[in-house]
Amino acid sequence: MKKKILIIALAIILVGGIIASAILIPKMEYAKDSGDTEELFRQNVALVGYENTIENAVPQTELYNIIKTHFDSPLADGKTEKKAIIIGYDGCRADVLTEMVDGKSAVDTLLDDGASINLAYCGGVNYPAPNTQDTSTAPGWCSILTGVWASEHGITANGITKSLEYKTLLTTLVEENKIDSSSFITKWKGHFDRNNATYNEEKDYCEENNLNVSFNRLKNDEASHEYTLNEVSKKDCADFIFVIYEPTDSTGHNYGFTINNPRYKEAFNTADQYGFETINAIKQRATYDTEDWLIIITSDHGGIGTDHGGASIQERMTFIITNKEFDYE
Repeated sequence: MKKKILIIALAIILVGGIIASAILIPKMEYAKDSGDTEELFRQNVALVGYENTIENAVPQTELYNIIKTHFDSPLADGKTEKKAIIIGYDGCRADVLTEMVDGKSAVDTLLDDGASINLAYCGGVNYPAPNTQDTSTAPGWCSILTGVWASEHGITANGITKSLEYKTLLTTLVEENKIDSSSFITKWKGHFDRNNATYNEEKDYCEENNLNVSFNRLKNDEASHEYTLNEVSKKDCADFIFVIYEPTDSTGHNYGFTINNPRYKEAFNTADQYGFETINAIKQRATYDTEDWLIIITSDHGGIGTDHGGASIQERMTFIITNKEFDYE
């Protein structure tokens, strides 16, 4: 009897080991991808069709000026209201845009409509200079929303709460009566749903001053996407919407940030389809023809191995795609 129990126990351990290996091996396969070289990265970036080069990439802080200029400029003839949306692909590398799927891609849709597509950089300075802030989520998005680098806004890494000295466009545009409302949509707790979250003070400030700025944290990307579709379908949707889709970041951390990884490419396609459906929902608005929409697709950082935060070209290069004419000198 004891022998039989021992055999059963050993069998359970063996089967458990096989299952664990089946789970772990795919996760580890691209954790250290020796094929993810700078040369390959540059080759794939060249295939995307960016209007600039890595050497003259745009600082991601320039997005702040693009949005501010949009709301500051006069309405064109036949337009009655300005709107803007940033569709963020968290942790999306600049080379993976080679994997766009025709008919299901937000990036491809905007490019077909004449959008501009430019390489951008995070980390405070362009590659190959040593970066001055982490190539991570909080510093990247905060630099985009405030228009300054971490040396000014103070978010050098994740897990730091931003002061009110540099408020985001979500808040200042409402305060200055440039827009009536704004909406921040995300699944990550680190933005405003933890003790040390980046925008805790700004969220409290908006609530205390009855500003029409909504901070919406959803349980997962699917819920974020559904919320976004509902928002842009409203007759009086928020004038400035900032939504972050995270399949590329989640997959990169679990399986590897590399274009050689089929899972990472699939994650980009998932995020890009979310973006595609979001843009289609905007175009289906009954008032779309009389609205002046600025649509932006961008990323906060890239990645290498199963992480980011460092100075590699794979972590530093991001992108800015916008349906408006974009001139940066």
